Amino acid sequence: MPQHTLARPICGHCDGFPTVTITTGQTAPDGQRQTITAHCPACRGTGHTTTARVHTRIGA
Repeated sequence: MPQHTLARPICGHCDGFPTVTITTGQTAPDGQRQTITAHCPACRGTGHTTTARVHTRIGA
């Protein structure tokens, strides 16, 4: 019998898109664009939020 897990709520700050790649406008010598990666600070790059009960349990 399969185990079912509860769906975690999607982060309201990033709407489930926790990591983005941003171009810097510079190009490398081989012609590729240089990029940086940014993660959502609210969910720390997971795309999901935790409930208040979890924060209370871990003492955050």
